[in-house]
Amino acid sequence: MGVRSKLLAAVFTTALLVAPAMAQKSADTLRIVMRDALPNVDPYYNNLRTGVVMHHQAWDTLVYRNPDTFKLEPLLASAWQLPDPTTIEFTLRPGVKFHDGTPLTADDVVYTLTVAADPASKVSTPSNYNWIDKAEKTGELSVRVKLKRPTPAALEYFALVIPIYPKAYREKVGAEAYAKAPIGAGPYKITRVEPGVSIDFERFEDYWAGSPKGKPAIKKMSVRFVPDAATEMTELLAGRADWIWNLNPDQFDGVNRMPNLAAVRKESMRIGYLALDAAGRTGADNPMTKQKVRQAVWHAIDRKAIADKLVTGGSRVPQAPCFPPQFGCDAEAAVLYDYDPAKAKKLLAEAGYPDGFDVELASYVLPQWGAAVQNYLQAVGIRAKLNQLQVAALIQRAKGGELRAYLGSWGSYSINDVSAIMPNFFDGGADDYARDPDVIKWLTEGGSSNDAEVRRKAYSAAIHRITEQAYWAPLHTYVTTYGHSRQLDFTPYPDELPRFFLAKWK
Repeated sequence: MGVRSKLLAAVFTTALLVAPAMAQKSADTLRIVMRDALPNVDPYYNNLRTGVVMHHQAWDTLVYRNPDTFKLEPLLASAWQLPDPTTIEFTLRPGVKFHDGTPLTADDVVYTLTVAADPASKVSTPSNYNWIDKAEKTGELSVRVKLKRPTPAALEYFALVIPIYPKAYREKVGAEAYAKAPIGAGPYKITRVEPGVSIDFERFEDYWAGSPKGKPAIKKMSVRFVPDAATEMTELLAGRADWIWNLNPDQFDGVNRMPNLAAVRKESMRIGYLALDAAGRTGADNPMTKQKVRQAVWHAIDRKAIADKLVTGGSRVPQAPCFPPQFGCDAEAAVLYDYDPAKAKKLLAEAGYPDGFDVELASYVLPQWGAAVQNYLQAVGIRAKLNQLQVAALIQRAKGGELRAYLGSWGSYSINDVSAIMPNFFDGGADDYARDPDVIKWLTEGGSSNDAEVRRKAYSAAIHRITEQAYWAPLHTYVTTYGHSRQLDFTPYPDELPRFFLAKWK
């Protein structure tokens, strides 16, 4: 048994000797602990999965995607129609209230879409909304949305990333104050926000009847943010948390041996990736600007070993830069790279680096996973210095063009279409470290047609170029591992959206 395994065993043995603290069933409060701190709870001003999870509890969208069937169902919109390829007409549900008691109307929807689509708003993920041209009020409970181009996945975006603001309240208090005391129309209302530290929720008693989300069975939720996975696990074992996620797969069996805890796992739509500065945003002296260096990086990493031995639980290695089942994720168009350290060394020598080079490898993934990539790179002469950062800090540096190589993950906002992943990293925006004009053109073509074959052809061309040039390496799919109190009835879903409003105490 290795040192790390012995330490894990010691932690769980100690926990078994301690009388287990009860979950907060008696207080009817679900205590959630997460390590991806949320500096801004406003759904449009963060691109963390944590933020997506929070907004589905406290805000509602026009459309609901059934987590079991992925079928689109009415939510705030009771109906919709598409009279032409660039128009969607929504009929809004009467009687819906925001958390301050004011009614939801067409004005709120038009305001929300106008803010989201306006470049001046500087939302965190513009590609989620830049296909919206304008929204028009056609009645107190009806809205017409004009699109800049045909957008086949539009209704999925409306279901997953377009929560509705209360116009009057947000305009009155301003964007900054709204983020500190937000109001939505979802099943939970937010009662307190301490940015980056905690968020408190309470069941919204006036939540509209008949919602597919339903009225929550648990009255209160307390979300606390901690710095790392070790602290998350400590909180769970000590009985100070009822739910955590993304725990180290090595701890799965240990958690399940605890009499008061349970661990479950589910493959998600998230993929881990290694981004490389092919465009030279960090300077012309960057080795990553050379194709052979990037190809050497791909050959240096045993992605299958990482998926099988570290991620576990059925993790797969995507061949294309997208989640395999997504529309347009054509694995056959991808140029493949096998694990071949000798070839990696040869490519480095041909690129002018026979002795390798030094590089910062920034990461917010589990340290063990980052260390594995670091070791593979060092084995071929790339002396990667692993810099473990908080998610928000790494994202800030990445968008600023400061990183030559970094490890991250992307969950596509759970949208089952490559338009939710590839444009974010290759459309010329802040996250694009390739800046390839042909890739940008193909992605625009793929996102501007309702013709499935036209879309497939464009996305396949982009995938071939991205992989041929080794711009961005998909490492593995994520298998999300959850740990929670055995008193909690919780169901994980493949779209990586914990629906706490569906959870209940046993």
